[in-house]
Amino acid sequence: MGMHMENRLLKVTIPFCNIDGRVFVLLTMTAMCFMCQDRCGYAQAIDRRALVERHAIVATAHDAQSPMSLGNGEFAYSFDITGMQTFEDSESKGVPLSTMAQWNWHRFPGSEKYRYEDTLRDYDAYGHKVSYATEMRSDTAQAYRANPHRFNLARIGFRIRDEQGRDATVGDIESPRQRLSLWHGVATSTFRFAGQPVRVRTVVHPSLDAVAVEVESPLLSDGRLAVEIGFAYPAGVWGPVVESQENPSKHFTDVKSREGGYLLVRGIDATNYEVAVNTSGSLQASDGDHCFLLRAQASERLTATFVFQQESRSMEEVPGFELVRAAAARHWEQFWRSGGAVDLSESRDERWRELERRIVLSQFLTAIHCAGSMPPQETGLMCNSWYGKSHLEMHWWHAAHFVQWNRASLLERSMSWYERSSAAARKIAQRQGYDGVRWPKMTGPDGVSSPSEVGELLIWQQPHPIFFAEQLYRSCLLQQTQGTQQPVREMLERYRGIVFQTAAFMADYAQYDKAGDRYVLGPVLIPAQECYDGRTPPGVVNPTFELAYWRWGLDRANLWRERMGLERDKKWDDVARKISRLPTRGGVYTAIENTPFTNRRDHPSMLGALGVLPDVGLVDASVMAGTLDDVLSDWDWQQTWGWDYPMMAMTAARVGRRSQAVDMLLVDTAKNCYLANGHCYQAQRLPAYLPANGGLLYAVAMMAAGWDGAEGHAPGFPNDGTWNVKHEGLSRVP
Repeated sequence: MGMHMENRLLKVTIPFCNIDGRVFVLLTMTAMCFMCQDRCGYAQAIDRRALVERHAIVATAHDAQSPMSLGNGEFAYSFDITGMQTFEDSESKGVPLSTMAQWNWHRFPGSEKYRYEDTLRDYDAYGHKVSYATEMRSDTAQAYRANPHRFNLARIGFRIRDEQGRDATVGDIESPRQRLSLWHGVATSTFRFAGQPVRVRTVVHPSLDAVAVEVESPLLSDGRLAVEIGFAYPAGVWGPVVESQENPSKHFTDVKSREGGYLLVRGIDATNYEVAVNTSGSLQASDGDHCFLLRAQASERLTATFVFQQESRSMEEVPGFELVRAAAARHWEQFWRSGGAVDLSESRDERWRELERRIVLSQFLTAIHCAGSMPPQETGLMCNSWYGKSHLEMHWWHAAHFVQWNRASLLERSMSWYERSSAAARKIAQRQGYDGVRWPKMTGPDGVSSPSEVGELLIWQQPHPIFFAEQLYRSCLLQQTQGTQQPVREMLERYRGIVFQTAAFMADYAQYDKAGDRYVLGPVLIPAQECYDGRTPPGVVNPTFELAYWRWGLDRANLWRERMGLERDKKWDDVARKISRLPTRGGVYTAIENTPFTNRRDHPSMLGALGVLPDVGLVDASVMAGTLDDVLSDWDWQQTWGWDYPMMAMTAARVGRRSQAVDMLLVDTAKNCYLANGHCYQAQRLPAYLPANGGLLYAVAMMAAGWDGAEGHAPGFPNDGTWNVKHEGLSRVP
């Protein structure tokens, strides 16, 4: 049939009386587009299993920089070529293999003695003093940055020894082959040691903090192969490392036998948790501190499920390997059969396979690492970055795509963090003399803003919760059954506090410039392009992206009030209408209004004003196109970051540069390198950078399904026949 979406007119009525006629028509048309997405340009459905399985991750050699991982958003287990955490120390530049959950946080004893007030420094903001935690030359600042921190719950690997009792090295592993089936959520690893075969299946439960393994090998029965469970003290350092082998006396492990398994009770200072083990083997102490061996009992097969928990559960609640495997298979098949899908296999451009691989693997990785109850750290649950804390300015890049891929529930998990942390965010705003709530940049589960000379002054994370709430509102409208309005009202009520309090801060933060009859952002601030001194006068004034985001966020917040039958907030309207014009110089948009205007490194953030965001009434598309050309002419690509490339792709798409949009997603630079495991490597300190994966998915959804006002099929891809874009289940972006 080959019928384009625009020719299928399905009308959906949204019975919500508080929407005025103009907005009502817009929402109806958006709903029409969404309902037709599954047949957008193609009558035949995508073979989703074939799409996913052709990008199963396969490894035939040990690669310490590209370990695989399994997880469920709340828990993740990373592993090497053996299917377990056997050789995590074999290469100093490798990714630390870890087992982590959203709840595993630790504090060093004594850190509670420090006073947060000692990190504060006052700055002048248009005549009134504003305090920021930027005083870094103190033990107090370091204590608040490092505490709390994530740590490794356990190392679960193999102990492999030859006939002389020598421990195997990675070089002793023969004929390794590992395949991670994305469709079933199971990794199968095979190798040989001393001529004997070993087969391992590894799987993570979809709703429990649990990893399960099945091991088959003749080496089990003669005692040369065993599963080793090791525990360590938290490292609590800046960077990927999550554990330390020092301080064995500062933590304890008690072992209790249970029918069908064992219970390992852990204590690390004030942090306590348990590991319940359902196994066919027997557990015994090993020859190392906090180290145990799980051995098969005169068998060539060993199974074990490890459930990590803060509270005890009965052994009957700890499933065996087959139950975990079956649950994971059901979960992942449902995950791939629902949500969005993009098939590029009939494209003539030879780059289609690599782009499709990145799309598929990014869906898998963000579901594992970015779909938890907290906004993730940049490395997710793979390893640590910045002590494992959330980076709120990156939350958009981690999670905004979920809604556009029809997986809004995965975003809603972390939206609950804003609800839980609103009291802490309100304290920040009150301390600084502002209305509403001010969201931190770097924080642990308590919402306390970690001291930093840079992060403390960022502001572009502030509108994110409004953007997310707006996404969820649109999704709720488009998915509700005709004649049912209660879910929409419930959603509006749930997030009204976050939206209104966020907008209250944004409006109060903007300073009125009477001479120019305009509102100004900064000083004191650092923009999304962080390579400016925001603390020393004259500081930074009016960063381009933030100006556009401020207008968009305040407009959306007032529209939210209208939807609830409330009057628009006059202050919000005044700030939005009078926000400063976007700064230009030489016919292009600059990053900031004042000198040095644009540093040509780090994020080219001004492009996000028409890329990440729709046209908010501030942007001239031709000037933005020229700005894109200016960036591409001589930017320092070694100093960029992984999300810069999808941002540039979105800008290119919105200004009609279709071919350039695809080129931006696939440009060959060190910071746009996607490893075999699907992660975007940035540097040794950031061996996985999930904002790149999430940004890629948002950009692809936009380029394939379009954006409000875009016309035609796949408006962000070339229409010259080189790209054949089939897609299902995607929704348009704003």
